[in-house]
Amino acid sequence: MKLLPSRQRDNEKQQLLFSDTMPKAVTSTNSGAAELPTKALSVRNICKDYHTNIGLRRVLDDVSFSVAPGEKIGVLGRNGAGKSTLVKIIGGAELPTSGTIERGLFMSWPLALSGGFDGNMSGLANTKFIARIYDKPVDDMIAFVDDFAELGAQLKMPVKMYSSGMRMRLAFALTLAVDFECFLIDEVTAVGDARFNKKCHEALFERRAHCAMVIISHDIGTIKSYCNKALVMKNGRAKVIEDIDFAISIYQGL
Repeated sequence: MKLLPSRQRDNEKQQLLFSDTMPKAVTSTNSGAAELPTKALSVRNICKDYHTNIGLRRVLDDVSFSVAPGEKIGVLGRNGAGKSTLVKIIGGAELPTSGTIERGLFMSWPLALSGGFDGNMSGLANTKFIARIYDKPVDDMIAFVDDFAELGAQLKMPVKMYSSGMRMRLAFALTLAVDFECFLIDEVTAVGDARFNKKCHEALFERRAHCAMVIISHDIGTIKSYCNKALVMKNGRAKVIEDIDFAISIYQGL
């Protein structure tokens, strides 16, 4: 059966993405490693395997890319492509099966990650704990989190009593309270109501526009507006593409 021209172009793009022959718009993940700046996030040849009931499953297969100060890379791929696993490994929550990560930038944990909270401690106590870990003035961090999260007296309640929205507000505020050089963003740029969402968007993308970011999002608008390159993933494999529009067209054809 003859493919329609548009479908044929999509298939050609996918074959191009994961082939060894690429045009200038596509940057091979294995090239230029020696030219990386010292102060950068460098992910090299990362593989991640899981042992399952049906055998060994490779979630990430030889993934490489770099992010220099101020750069923003969008990570694109369908569900199950390995995006969230990649962020967990970059953030240190999981170890790779093989490969190396050089964190030359001061890295955040995945933005709005709330799994690291002690549920029996209050939001205030968790804030003090984070301040001490990152050697930040405790009173300054409390003031920032209190003002940004807008939890009021509930900041003194145990986190296990928080709604998911309250936990997200606290996590977002704590992340922004530390002067990270590179933010890991995994599909959490919408927090709370429209007004609070706007506040988060301005604080992250406008006031911290000078920071590097690794942005996982299905929102094409976000990727197009803020990223200067993309990592397109499929079945655990990935390629860096410098042309955002070209990257998006490949992602939409996956």
